[in-house]
This record gives sequence, C-alpha cells and structure tokens, in this order.
Amino acid sequence: MYEAHTGFPCACSIGGSDSGGGAGIQADIKTFSCLGVWGLTVITAITAQNPKRVSGVWPLPEDAVRMQIEAVLEEYGVSFFKTGMLANRGIIRTVSESLPEEVKLVIDPVMISTSGERLLEEDAASGLKELLIPGAELITPNIPEAEYITGMKCIKTEAEIREAGELILDLGAKAVLIKGGHGTGDFATDTLITGYGVTEYTGRRYPFEVHGTGCCLSAAITSFLAAGMKTEAACSQAKRFIERSISQGISGKSKIMSVNPSYEAVNYNNKY
Repeated sequence: MYEAHTGFPCACSIGGSDSGGGAGIQADIKTFSCLGVWGLTVITAITAQNPKRVSGVWPLPEDAVRMQIEAVLEEYGVSFFKTGMLANRGIIRTVSESLPEEVKLVIDPVMISTSGERLLEEDAASGLKELLIPGAELITPNIPEAEYITGMKCIKTEAEIREAGELILDLGAKAVLIKGGHGTGDFATDTLITGYGVTEYTGRRYPFEVHGTGCCLSAAITSFLAAGMKTEAACSQAKRFIERSISQGISGKSKIMSVNPSYEAVNYNNKY
C-alpha cells in the first residue's frame, strides 16, 4: 500500500524543463521551495525556450519517465503529484501506469506555450481524458484548454465556464479550476467547480504578457494541498500568491515578463 510521508509536505512535479526558468519544472521547484514544500521532479521533455519563443522540444523516452517516478517513490512518500507538460500519449500512458492508484494528483493540462508553440501532441489529449483526469483531485485548464478538453467551441460567459467545468467533472475529476487569464477587463476571475458548488477567485489583470503563470499557480495550489489545506482554501491562497509573483516578475531582452515566485520566499512566513 502506498503511503505519503507524514513528517513534512512533499510534492512532485511531472513536466517539461524550461531552459528560460520561467515555467515548467523550474517554476514549480521555485514555487514548492518558497511555500515550504520539499519538491521532487520527473522530467518528461527538454525544451529550448525563453519567454519569447520555443525553439526546440525533445520528449524523453518513456522508460526515462517511468524510472524517474520509480526512483522518487522508492525514497519518498509524496503528498501530491502535479503534472504539467506531458508531450505525447506514450508519456501520458507511462505516467498513468507508473503512479500508484491512490496518489493525489493535480493536473495542469499544458497544451500550448505562452509564445504559441504546441507542447502536447494533438492526438494526446484523448489520453489525458481517458487515463489521468478520472480520479484527479483537481485539473486547472485555461479557457482554450477547457475548450479542447470538453469539445466546446467557445467558452466566454459565466454559464459556459460552469458548463465546461461540469463536463470535466463528468470525466471523473473531483474539482476543476478554470482560469480566467484569457478573458478581458481589469480583473481576472478563476472559477472552481466541484460537486458541492462553484467558487470564484477574482484578482487584478496585469496589462502585460506573463510567462509561466499557469505552472506557478498549479504548483502553488499543489503546495497548499500537500500542506493539508482543502481545495477551496488552497486555490484562494494560490491566487494571492500568483498575483504577487506576477507583480514582481522579471524580464530579459525581449521585455516579456516571467512570473517570479522566488520573490515571495524572503517574506513568505510573515504573509500567511
């Protein structure tokens, strides 16, 4: 029987490596560390990217993914796993087969990079729906990802967001957080849909493009869940965390901002 270690919060990110450090495994580890969680990683793909563009993607062999998961489970009891970029159907199947059935899973269904590059092969979304979403504790799609998963042509209104959430719940997920970053207006609202109702989390919409927000938000939620919070509270705290991480983002030569969770580390214990 798989048992999570009870001595300290421990979470594992399964996803792609971002050489620019603003998203993927790198953003997750920064977030975990900031929030007092021991972070573990399973790398599914190597990317050559920065906030401006993705110039190369190399999925790892399925055996490499499987052996990383086995190595993590051999030594650590993981409170929560989080998936990000899974690249292709073979890796999705490998993750599904390698994780113990009773583990708690947060899914960030990474499909397209901020710069517009596809990070999940087109035929792999069905594998996500069939193999990982059923039984997941939470899935955190943005609007385009929710449209792709549900088959809905357009999600704009509050009613359509709730309909999409219900459709994803019907796939077997316990909760769905549909992110509102692709909307318009001065405020961005993320909508949590569960079997118990709907909760909205509204925050400021920043007037600039930011790289890595989805990774950072889902990693923050995973951290709070690993520390023992309920889903509603974890999403609320993560929303506050991501807002500050965006406001303190950094940029390179392109002036495109990357989310900066590390900024929070210095004063985190005084804020929560």
